[in-house]
Amino acid sequence: MLVEPEADEARQALDRAVADAVRARLTAGPRAAPDADAIALRQALTSLSPTEASAVRAVLGRIDAAHAAPLSVWGPASQVLASDRFGLSGSVASTPEAALAAVRDGGRALMDLSAASAWWGRLLAEPALRVVGALPDTGPGLPRALMVERRPPGPTGGDRTFWITDSGWSATRIVETLGAAGLAASPLIVAGGLKLFLLAGYVQAEDGRFASAPGALNGVIGAAPHF
Repeated sequence: MLVEPEADEARQALDRAVADAVRARLTAGPRAAPDADAIALRQALTSLSPTEASAVRAVLGRIDAAHAAPLSVWGPASQVLASDRFGLSGSVASTPEAALAAVRDGGRALMDLSAASAWWGRLLAEPALRVVGALPDTGPGLPRALMVERRPPGPTGGDRTFWITDSGWSATRIVETLGAAGLAASPLIVAGGLKLFLLAGYVQAEDGRFASAPGALNGVIGAAPHF
């Protein structure tokens, strides 16, 4: 015989509270800038365990997807990372060019960091397009995909800046040169004759410490929070 499960009023009340909170947050609408979202998220995650933080981020990520500009994803890593963070809300772009075109049209794009394409180098010539996020954005590992939007990033209190150079120097020599200028750098990827580096903290494009930076073509293409 089938036995009807006993009602669990306490857990049902908790589930209802989660649903009510999601509805209220969706009604409240989006924040004005990506850095405001990151600052608020830092506060929300304070004192949570890894399991709790993961659950909260999944809920908030899907709320963000409901409010934000349409998302395009390019590359297999981006598809997995976008699904984990934002749900199945993104559309798959066939090429990096298509993904960047979607950003120019007012959307946003999560794009793989792959040696097969130096798409990120184009951002040097298009300062209206900026890196505002990098996934994964927790733990000690390097990001595998970058989020690009038309909105500029701002400092959030725990950021990583993305800097490009066409210098033929070795990554070690470039890191040492930037370090001598007071910039903590680490190599991220090389593609199409360009090198992409991570700089610790939020560093502005016009920072005077870049005066002696190597390369005829170099510059900051954005920054992203790290939690």
